[in-house]
Amino acid sequence: MVGSGVATGSWRDLLAAGRRGTVAVLCGGVLLFATDTYVTASLLPSAVAEIGGERFYAWVTTVYLLTAVVSSALVGRLLAVWPARRAYVLALVAFGVGTAVDAVAPDMAVLLVGRAVQGLGGGLLAGLAYALIRSALPQRLWTRASASISAMWGVGLLVGPALGGLFAEMGRWRLAFVVLLGVTAAVAAGVPAGLRRSSRAPAVSPGPFPLPSILLVGGAAAVLSVSGLAVSGAGVTGRGIGVAAGGLVVALALLVGLVVVEHRAGDAGARILPEATFRAGRLAALYLTIAAMMAVAAVEAFVPLFGQRLGGLEPVVAGFLGVALASGWVAGEIVSASVGRARAAGTVGPWVVVVAFAVLTATQHADAAPATVVVWAVSLALAGVGIGIAWPHQSAAAMSPGVADESAGTAADDREGDRASAAITMVQMLAFALGASYAGVAVALGSAPVVSARLLFGGLGAIAILGALGAVRARPAL
Repeated sequence: MVGSGVATGSWRDLLAAGRRGTVAVLCGGVLLFATDTYVTASLLPSAVAEIGGERFYAWVTTVYLLTAVVSSALVGRLLAVWPARRAYVLALVAFGVGTAVDAVAPDMAVLLVGRAVQGLGGGLLAGLAYALIRSALPQRLWTRASASISAMWGVGLLVGPALGGLFAEMGRWRLAFVVLLGVTAAVAAGVPAGLRRSSRAPAVSPGPFPLPSILLVGGAAAVLSVSGLAVSGAGVTGRGIGVAAGGLVVALALLVGLVVVEHRAGDAGARILPEATFRAGRLAALYLTIAAMMAVAAVEAFVPLFGQRLGGLEPVVAGFLGVALASGWVAGEIVSASVGRARAAGTVGPWVVVVAFAVLTATQHADAAPATVVVWAVSLALAGVGIGIAWPHQSAAAMSPGVADESAGTAADDREGDRASAAITMVQMLAFALGASYAGVAVALGSAPVVSARLLFGGLGAIAILGALGAVRARPAL
């Protein structure tokens, strides 16, 4: 196992000659996806003022994430039929084409098409990053590589809004997409050298196409997207809350259906999850923990809101409060990947998140004093640290041969390993959508801001408990 039986390499080992290009390419692809996720929010008001389409405002993000979820589910299939480098170039081309369309979009309809194509490429980039860690790097470096890739989300959270805001202030919002297009070209230029170690031949027979599973994943993502739209913005109605809450139930039912379909597919069936998910239970527990940690991370979008309403913070200060969790996440995983101790970190981290959300729930008050706001900031950072110290070990364990039940050498075993790795991103994105959808419903249900805040933090804290219990079950795999 990654945590107990395999020596952990150093950061110097990860960034040694012959490997730093691989790390740069994989991190660069995820950084593109993460930055583009956040950059649009800050430039969209300027874009709408120029090209119109205000009534489709929320769909700009929704379409992007919807197509990204579906494409991330197809990563295992793609690697079964195409060499890794070609698959990665395809993802970059799709992302680049979508970005170019956005840069020249004359109206909202064209912008939405570009966002959909960007999402397809971005979902592939994020999913391929974890899958290619397995084939491009030795196992002793998987934990640090996972931490590096995940840290790109924190970097994207900081860079994206700043980039979009800068060009929006200049009245040149299209230039933000031009910059992303340039970075895409730079990452593509590094693929031949960076992924030369990922030249494993695709499987002779990729197996049947997992159409039922893809339809269920896409359906769940679409329902969650509509649920989020039903409670977004001002003037939330009772009907909107009902639609959103019903959407959550339907999405959960579709995901249960996905598990049933995947379980019945069998060894050679059309699946997007590895068969080990339904056998020993360790891989399922890892996915549960990863999902719970991502679901609670959705709180970051609502933190500035309550910072202003309950803490009386200025928008800029409330914005800094909103990145406390992401900052703690990045710091926690870099430290955790450096120290090692996978079983301790992977098990304790989720319980740290539980404690942090318990404190957040208990300290939500109207007209909160500055000292209380400090407690919020510390608790959010602590929740991020908890996620961060567990994440690299949980994701590395999900990729490891013992957990994925692969016996080195066969094409079928390679497919299972690819599925196990690629599924991390799919689980991550679906869980974030679930968390964001619940958060929107919780905020809308509150009769007052303080009630909304308690429903938000308390409900996500309950989800964190599920993740902590999953971490205990997954402990032998670490």
